[in-house]
Amino acid sequence: MRVSGVDMDIKKYILLFLSVIFMLPVFADDAKVLPSETGIVQSVKYVDTNENYAQTKQDLTVKILSGDFKGQTIELENILTGNPYYDIKLKKGVKVILHVEDNGDGLEYSVEDIQRAGTLFWLSVIFCGLLIYVGKKKGLYSLVSIGLTIILITHCLSPLVLFGINPIIASILVCVLSTAITMYLVGGFNAKSTSATAGALLSLLFAGFLSVITMYSAHLTGFSGENSTFLYSEHPELDFVGLTVSMMVLATLGAVMDVAMSISSTINEIYLTDNTQTVKDLFISGMNVGRDIIGTMANTLILVYLGGSLPLVLLAGNIDLMKFANLNQVVTEVASALIGSIAIVICVPFTALTASVLIHKYAKKAEREKVPFEE
Repeated sequence: MRVSGVDMDIKKYILLFLSVIFMLPVFADDAKVLPSETGIVQSVKYVDTNENYAQTKQDLTVKILSGDFKGQTIELENILTGNPYYDIKLKKGVKVILHVEDNGDGLEYSVEDIQRAGTLFWLSVIFCGLLIYVGKKKGLYSLVSIGLTIILITHCLSPLVLFGINPIIASILVCVLSTAITMYLVGGFNAKSTSATAGALLSLLFAGFLSVITMYSAHLTGFSGENSTFLYSEHPELDFVGLTVSMMVLATLGAVMDVAMSISSTINEIYLTDNTQTVKDLFISGMNVGRDIIGTMANTLILVYLGGSLPLVLLAGNIDLMKFANLNQVVTEVASALIGSIAIVICVPFTALTASVLIHKYAKKAEREKVPFEE
């Protein structure tokens, strides 16, 4: 609920937050980024070959669509090894990303991958449009909070980790800022949002503590996929165990914020409807709602991890169960899902308690001071 006369200007806080974020020094190293251009395949010719153990190659005619040589046509080779993970099968009309290198005698082009960003752009447009259309002002605030969270990860978390800051500390900082900005943007500056923020952060701290214990007790290496291996080749000095803990905490953040705001908002509505409710009554109501949320949210989180690890699940039929259950990658994925679910469960009593106390306290204070309040 919001006390009249004490309502804060949300725009000032948004501007203040943005100013702080963009004033943060970017500590990332000045690693040279390999240049790239875009092109479109104009013709494809298949050629059988046994060179370098390849089965087939594609002779391509590609028109350059960007850069200093835009409009020019070049001839390229695209080797197909027969491995679908590495092969880039092209056909006429497909747009591609071209890697560019200066070999001393001129620029040398090669096909890096298919251009796929266009699909993501239209999906983003549909998502943003629906979010604003259905959610109205709250949807717009939610969109702003998503943008700010992305800025936090790219302009704060990544540079801090690459600079050598402990990734667990860096991720907690990002979680605190992201949770606060999301809750106050969506819910306003009131006891409801403060309660949801406190409940979510307490749950995340508990999840972080549990993640650290799990990583060391299970002797997990922090290398749970090819991305970790690629990162190690570029930055072997990083703490990959800490990075995995950060991954677990960040993956839990969205679900925990959802649960915290749902419970806090429900308790707020209950008290607005009946202001004779005591702190105990509000807490019981919050717990009842939380129990209904737990079943679906925990199930959702488990399904997200299982869906993302479906190839790993299918692999279980081709390996001894004991070996499979103790694989580093399997234990990491299962631990992430369980820790996230535990955070959701523990978020319910944390948020129900903080919301019951804060909402009741500030409402009674407004009544004593004879100041009207609204949601």
